[in-house]
Amino acid sequence: MARARILVVDDEKNILTSLSRALRVEDFEVDVAGNAKLALEKLAVRSYDAAIVDVMMPGLSGLELLKAIREEGKEMPVLVMSGHGSIETAVEATRLGAHDFLEKPIGTERLLLSLERCLDFKRLEAENEELRRRAFAMDELLGESAAMRELRAKIELAAGAKAAVLIVGERGTGKELVARAIHRSSPRAERNLEKLNCAAVPSELIESELFGHEAGAFTGATKQRLGKFERAHRGTLFLDEIGDMPLPMQAKLLRVLQEGEIERVGGSSVIPIDVRVVSATNRDLGEAIRDNEFRADLFDRLNVLPIRVPPLRERREDVPLLAEHFLKEACLNNDRPLKSFTPKALERLGEYDFPGNVRELRNLIERLVILTPSATIGERELESFGQLGGGSGGAAIYRPGVPLRELIEEVERELIHRAIEHHQGNITHAAADLGLERSHLYKKMRALGIRR
Repeated sequence: MARARILVVDDEKNILTSLSRALRVEDFEVDVAGNAKLALEKLAVRSYDAAIVDVMMPGLSGLELLKAIREEGKEMPVLVMSGHGSIETAVEATRLGAHDFLEKPIGTERLLLSLERCLDFKRLEAENEELRRRAFAMDELLGESAAMRELRAKIELAAGAKAAVLIVGERGTGKELVARAIHRSSPRAERNLEKLNCAAVPSELIESELFGHEAGAFTGATKQRLGKFERAHRGTLFLDEIGDMPLPMQAKLLRVLQEGEIERVGGSSVIPIDVRVVSATNRDLGEAIRDNEFRADLFDRLNVLPIRVPPLRERREDVPLLAEHFLKEACLNNDRPLKSFTPKALERLGEYDFPGNVRELRNLIERLVILTPSATIGERELESFGQLGGGSGGAAIYRPGVPLRELIEEVERELIHRAIEHHQGNITHAAADLGLERSHLYKKMRALGIRR
C-alpha cells in the first residue's frame, strides 16, 4: 500500500526516471509530468500528497507552476529543486509557499528527509484541522435536549465508519448540517464534501452532474467535465432529496454503489472511485417503494446507517437556546442593535409546533428583528409579526413578505397534521374527515414533506 501520492515535475527525462525510481523503492505512489502545463492537467483530475517541481522548465517555470497551484487553493506541500540555485530563487520559492528548496543533484537521503518532513507537517496540520472541524461540526447542531444528545452520539458513531448513511427528517430540521457533521468528523474530512440536490437538477442532466462527461458527449459539452463522484474521490458525496431521484438514474446509482466505478457520459473508460455516500430525504421511502417510485435494492444500499433528525416540536426545550442564537445572528447580519426576548415571548415560542422546524424559527426571528423597532421582542411583536396563533382569520395567517403559496402550504400542513393526530395515524379516516381521496391525501403529504 503506497504511503503517499507524489507528483514529480521536470523537463529532463533522466531526472524523472531517477527520482520516481527512488521514491517507488520507498513505497511512494509516483506520477510524473514533463512540463508545468501537463502537471496542471494532472492536478485538475487527481489529488496528490506532495509535489517535487523543477524551477527551470520551458513554457511555465516551476515558480509560475507553484504560484498557479497556490492560486487554485491547493494546500499540498511543494518541494522546489534547481540546478542553478541562488538565494534569490530560494527566497522567491519560499514566498510563494514552497516547503523546501533542493539543489541538484539531489541525494536520495536529502530528498527523502525533506519529503518526510513536509508530509509530517501536513499530517499534523490535518490532525489539528480535524479536531477543529469536529468541534465546529457539533457546534452547528445546537441544542441540549435528550433528542439532540442522542443525535450527536449517532453522528460520532457513524462518522468513523465507511458505510452509507441515510438521514431522514422533516423539512427544515437540519439534515444538511448532519451530513456536514458526519463528513467533518470522519477520516475523510480533509477531502471534498460534494453536494447534489436531486430535486433541483433536471432529469436529463443529473447523470452528467454525478458522473461527468467527455467533450462532445452532447450538445454544449465543449470540454471534459468531472462529475460529483470524481470530485468527491476519497471524500463524501451528499445526495439531498434522494427520494426525488428519477427511477432510471436510481438504477445507475445502484450499479456505481455496487461496483465502485463510474463511466463519464460519452466515455468508454471505467474510473474507480472511493466515495462515501450520505443521502437525505423528507419523504417516506417505504411508501415510495410501495408506490414503485423508489427502488427497494437502492434503499437497502443507502440505508445501512439510518439517522433520524428530530423535528423541533420533539425538542421544545431547545427553542430558547436556538432563538437566542438566531436573534444575535439576525441582528448582526441585518446591521441592527442587539435585541432581546421577554421571558413570555420565549415561552410562547416554545409552545408553537413549528411545522417548518429550525428553518421556520430562524426565518421568523429574522423577520422579527427587521420589523421590531424596539430593543425588546415580546408577545405583542410575536402576534403582530410572528403570527404564532395570534389574531383571527387571515390576520393570524398573513405575514408580510411571505408568498401566498408558502402560507397556504403551512395551513394545509397544519390541518393534515391535526387530522392524522386526531385519527391516531389512520390515513383512511383522516382523508375521509378532510373530504379527500386516500391517494390524494398521500400525494398532498408527499408534496408537503409530511411523514406518517
